[in-house]
Amino acid sequence: MLSQTQKFKLQQKLSPQQIQLMKLIQLSNTALEERIKEEIQENPALEEGKEADVDADLNSSQEEQTTDEQYEKDEIIENYLSGDDGPEYKTKTNNHSADDEEKEVPLAGGTSFIEHLNAQLTLSGLSEHEKQIGSFIIGSLEEDGYLKREFQDLEDDLIFRSGVMTNFTELDHVLSTIQEFDPPGVGARDLQECLILQLERKRATEARSLALTILDNHFVEFQKRHFEKLGAKLGVENDELQAAVNEIKKLNPKPANAAPNNSRPTEYVIPDFKITIENGKVELTINSKDIPDLFVSKNYKEALQHYSSSKGQVSKKQQEEVNFIKHKLTAAQWFIEAIKQRQHTLYITMMAIIDRQRNYFLTGDEKELKPMILKDIADVIQMDISTVSRVANNKYVQTPYGTFLVKQLFSESMTNADGEDISTKEIKKTLEELIEDEDKRKPLTDEALSKLLKEKGYPVARRTVAKYREQLDLPVARMRKQVS
Repeated sequence: MLSQTQKFKLQQKLSPQQIQLMKLIQLSNTALEERIKEEIQENPALEEGKEADVDADLNSSQEEQTTDEQYEKDEIIENYLSGDDGPEYKTKTNNHSADDEEKEVPLAGGTSFIEHLNAQLTLSGLSEHEKQIGSFIIGSLEEDGYLKREFQDLEDDLIFRSGVMTNFTELDHVLSTIQEFDPPGVGARDLQECLILQLERKRATEARSLALTILDNHFVEFQKRHFEKLGAKLGVENDELQAAVNEIKKLNPKPANAAPNNSRPTEYVIPDFKITIENGKVELTINSKDIPDLFVSKNYKEALQHYSSSKGQVSKKQQEEVNFIKHKLTAAQWFIEAIKQRQHTLYITMMAIIDRQRNYFLTGDEKELKPMILKDIADVIQMDISTVSRVANNKYVQTPYGTFLVKQLFSESMTNADGEDISTKEIKKTLEELIEDEDKRKPLTDEALSKLLKEKGYPVARRTVAKYREQLDLPVARMRKQVS
């Protein structure tokens, strides 16, 4: 037997305007500039500049217009309204959702790493056949300059993709030639080979000779920092061993980073916020100098007014054109309001962060950073946590103590020995100081660091110390050990 029931379902659905605002909030200033340029190109009803200046120019030109010119202007508007081109909004489909990521725009670039190597290949003494193989090998290099692919894979791909026949002996010869290119170490199969290739190009010294011996025959001991065992095996004094180790430390484990005009674009950090200290007060400025003023096109407004005041029956074509104008005018107004709302949201969010971290901004001491999570700020500004996250994730703040991501100001809390809530940032800073002051001949283990932190009132387990140390990009004790 069929029965009818009623169900109530609470569902939150974002409007197109809210989706647009969320997308704009998550953009950095640089990305916002690009987004505004795109919108101006796509929407002719949106114009850049100050509307007052445009009005002044328009009034000046209107005073000089003759009756014939005014008639011509009216005729242009009439022709536009009855034009043959279909409305753009009817032929374009919006394939973007609220979760789509905005594309990143590279800020600077140059000759790529691959182009740099191919230029050297062209000038090498290899045959044309070998240069084909060389070009393929260069194209197979990893971003760091290493060749991780096996010769068998290269041989197979050369046959199937390029129709080039080769063998292991020929591949080895061509790769050896590439390994003579700049930057030193390029084309290495692993770290050991990369370091050896670089050392072989250095001036012959006793330290270099010993360093080559270490890399050739005792690489595992060197990696594990077993210097005492290494010195005994080689029969050398500590100062000799240290000189060789210093030679190795000068080498670049990622050769592609040393290439001129590397393929990765140079990122120039442009802060979204600027914080200054004036007479003991924290001052906040939103960086908007590169964000243009926007206004709704007066011509489009007039075109719509012209239609509204016209008499007579409206054709289907004219109605479509009028709908198009209305659509563009509304979109332009939405976009302008969304930009204003974005700036307001950024300001109140950053002000809430400043209020909570005022002591840090006044002193620059990381130990003054209070525990702060996204919800803390969301509650203050009465907005969703996701909004705060969008503000913090890819926005930079310039302070008297450096420029960094806003999200770096956030941290979890932990209770110290006195029952007080402290920031994990404070613990990490103390951990960093302990490692910096340790005896490098006998570096502190994670267990020893855990005990020292507990003595200072931070009840941190060994595993937590290891996690914080890794987050600080600090190696384990044996990797921090020095010969003398």
